[in-house]
Amino acid sequence: MRQEPQPPRSGGSGTEPEPEYRVYRSRPKFFSRDSGDELGRLREPHDDGGGRRGPRLPRRRRSRGPSGPKKGITFGRVLKWLALAVGAWIGISLVAFLISAQIQQTKVDSDVSALLGGAGYPLWSPNNVLVLGSDQRPSGSKEPGASTTGPSRSDSIMLMRIGGGHNSRLSIARDTLVDIPGVGIQKINAAYAYGGAPLAIKTVEQYTGVDVNHLIEVSFEDFPKLIDAMGGINYKGGCVVGKVNGGYANGGVTVRVRAGVKTHLNGDQALALARTRKNLCNSNENDLTRARRQQRIISSMKSRALSPAGFIRMPMIAWQLPKTFRSDMSGPTMLGLFAAMAVGSPEAHVLGTPSGVVPPELKQRRVEQFLDG
Repeated sequence: MRQEPQPPRSGGSGTEPEPEYRVYRSRPKFFSRDSGDELGRLREPHDDGGGRRGPRLPRRRRSRGPSGPKKGITFGRVLKWLALAVGAWIGISLVAFLISAQIQQTKVDSDVSALLGGAGYPLWSPNNVLVLGSDQRPSGSKEPGASTTGPSRSDSIMLMRIGGGHNSRLSIARDTLVDIPGVGIQKINAAYAYGGAPLAIKTVEQYTGVDVNHLIEVSFEDFPKLIDAMGGINYKGGCVVGKVNGGYANGGVTVRVRAGVKTHLNGDQALALARTRKNLCNSNENDLTRARRQQRIISSMKSRALSPAGFIRMPMIAWQLPKTFRSDMSGPTMLGLFAAMAVGSPEAHVLGTPSGVVPPELKQRRVEQFLDG
């Protein structure tokens, strides 16, 4: 079959003119991700539909919206990185606390552990914790009557009820007369000198009727280091002028607190305040006043630990805290205890009289307040 010739498309000439192509290319951006691909597409030939191939025209990009600079610093991003930093800081502190607590737990006598227990985890179960502090002074102390060797008495005796919605403290005056098992009628602080922590636990349980679940023995040697790790504490109370270990004149510590004014104390000063028995600012004070002062110091420590300054120092505090005392509690149990202590304000009570003889009805009332708190 013979094919008829096609008429020319334009100009009356029998030869179809070659189409002209003009390609305009802009210089690619230096670091553009698509610059290399765009140049490649320009170099590739394409079919114009008539069997002839010419340079390929750049394809039009799909619109992706208006171009603009990369995202900068936003409030959401700042919050995200701040939350990550806070979480990492807390995580470091938890690890430091658990390691330090586990080391200290190995220093508790087996005789002590055998007398304790019987309570659940402190966060949701009430726990009764006995806190003891020895009155033994460091070697070389020039404080009159201070014990530097041999058995020492408990300088402070405090019961804490923590967990399960409870948060209360009961300080027992050290001069309170009690029946020490196997010894007889003595001041309650003598139990620690006769039989150490085990006899002190038995004496407190027999006298108050409160089952002791855990023990904390405060190391006065390491106590100032904990206060210094916090950056000191701010104490507010009555006027106090006390000299411990002979005062500054004899190589000891002198502490001065003005009445009703917040006083910043370092570690040595806080320990001296807790130990002061003869207040040169008020000669009428007794051991009950001293016990209340010790509870204020604990409250000041709690406020400092929960402050922004305490958060900045959290890893140092977490590492030093378990080193300040010996306890039968494991790291996780101790962590639950301090977490429970951080909630709410504790009810503080003091058991004792200036004469050392406590009427049975007063003892019963203080114990009931402690257990209900």
